[in-house]
Amino acid sequence: MTSTLAVGRVLTIEDPADGSVVVEVPVAGEQEVVAAVAAARAAFPGWARTAPVERAAAVARAADAVAARADELARLTTREMGRPLADARAGVLAGVDTLRQYAQLGPAHRGRSLAGQHGALDVMVFEPRGVVAAITPWNDPVAVACGLIGAALVTGNTVVTKPSERTPATGALLAEIIAGQLPADVLRHLTGDGTVGARLVEQPVDVVAHVGSTATGRHIAATCAGTGAKAVLENGGSDPLIVDDGVDPGWAAGQAATGAFANAGQLCVAVERIYVHRSVADEFLRHLVAAAQEVTIGPLVDRRLRDAVHAQVSAAVEAGARLLAGGVVPDGPGAFYPATVLADCTDDMAVVREETFGPVAPVLVVDSFDEGLRRAARSPYGLAATVLTGSMTNAQRAWRELPVGTVKINSVFGGAPAGSAHPRAASGEGFGYGPELLDELTATKVVHLEPPP
Repeated sequence: MTSTLAVGRVLTIEDPADGSVVVEVPVAGEQEVVAAVAAARAAFPGWARTAPVERAAAVARAADAVAARADELARLTTREMGRPLADARAGVLAGVDTLRQYAQLGPAHRGRSLAGQHGALDVMVFEPRGVVAAITPWNDPVAVACGLIGAALVTGNTVVTKPSERTPATGALLAEIIAGQLPADVLRHLTGDGTVGARLVEQPVDVVAHVGSTATGRHIAATCAGTGAKAVLENGGSDPLIVDDGVDPGWAAGQAATGAFANAGQLCVAVERIYVHRSVADEFLRHLVAAAQEVTIGPLVDRRLRDAVHAQVSAAVEAGARLLAGGVVPDGPGAFYPATVLADCTDDMAVVREETFGPVAPVLVVDSFDEGLRRAARSPYGLAATVLTGSMTNAQRAWRELPVGTVKINSVFGGAPAGSAHPRAASGEGFGYGPELLDELTATKVVHLEPPP
């Protein structure tokens, strides 16, 4: 039986750039968690009956409201988790775009008619599931939350959101802005750490949508198996990058640097391991080291994560990896860690096998595309992968054979705005983003209708 949450606890958030206190926020107590879910449950029938076009209009207004306060949200994100201000603002605007996308998709989400017997009507219709618990991460706190919240709202669900304990003020402000455009209690917000998230998941909610670590995702899945709630999970990853024979090593190194060092490596789809063909390996490494030495990155979210990243790097060096750039904890305040390049890595090193979530590029040399493809596929994770190749044959093989939800050919980032992520294995379950997320957050009902005799 779950213990009651302690009352009066406070989260203290420090700026990862200098260690100064950004904000102190109260942690939700037991009664607040219960009350938030109960309020969302009470608001659900009215919101579910609201016309889809009216729900969409409310979400569109919310997008405008978030855009109007983009600078404020970006500054708060930078102070809480260290993302450079321009990148943080881009994340906020991505969230605005996502809200607008769901405002357009919501009224277009439809069922279908079935080919039944003459004189009868057979249809499949979508209905909202009820109360959605949205548990969101710190590394892109606005964009990810907007996706889950927007999709849940336009499909007629009510929402209780719990942002990461590392970005609670950003999450609270975002929820306040969006809730201001909605009827009372359609969107509720809780602040707290993992204990609050765990207690929320145990409540009588209908969906738990979580973006975060694999360990937390597995706990959520186990809890939902007992409560009957649907789990939609996007969890950890160890995304590979394969560099084929014959590609431009300078261009390939630029792609690798972008994938490994963007947001200080704190992205779910960051490049975490690089398999480079021996024919281009030396030049590739030279360019990658130069890129690592030139790139400017912000701090990691806190020193706890920095210690974990550095421990993986140190263990790899002790096991025989060559440190070509970075890998040294800098003096001074904050949680900074340099862009790091490791050569001569092996598949059994933790920096290759596990999710690092820092600005680290471990490089493994392979003798053929087959070898790179085979080793890239050996992972407990199944989030995404990137392949750099001039061969259409190898490109086709890669997207068919790599056991991941997203395969990117010749670009580490990018893709159509309506693309959906469908992670596999330890990386999660269910669609995230895109029109398919609307399906995840609704239940399908089959209706057979005959006239009376």
